[in-house]
Amino acid sequence: MEIRKMKLEDYSEVYALWMSCKGMGLNDLDDSREGIARFLERNPDTNFVAADDQGRIAGVILAGNDGRRGYIYHTAVRPDCRRQGTARLLVEKAVAALEECGIHKAALVVFARNEDGNRFWEAMGFTVREDLVYRNRAMTEMVRIDT
Repeated sequence: MEIRKMKLEDYSEVYALWMSCKGMGLNDLDDSREGIARFLERNPDTNFVAADDQGRIAGVILAGNDGRRGYIYHTAVRPDCRRQGTARLLVEKAVAALEECGIHKAALVVFARNEDGNRFWEAMGFTVREDLVYRNRAMTEMVRIDT
């Protein structure tokens, strides 16, 4: 498995991967080709894909930072490539890239109903913060894309 930086040219294959993973939280703006292009431009060194022996994308992780904290988004591995360490390798690569940017702490959001995802992130050393309430505010109406 080759881990490399994600390029915008990977978008179609990455999006298809996200859509194949049950429970991904996508929307029509942030996760559009244009939205991902902005994210990659802002965070050129912290987003990765895993490519299998045929060059097909087997996994992806988006990570970025605001200069103070790192944030991880949309980590996914193709169902036929799971349980082979791909997600672990992607997380390690993204965390190392965030550290190279001077980031000392990373956060992520996982749906409570995503039991497999929550077990994975716990095993990767990400703990639940019981003292926080997650809040957000949409500035533009977005359409949620359920997988």
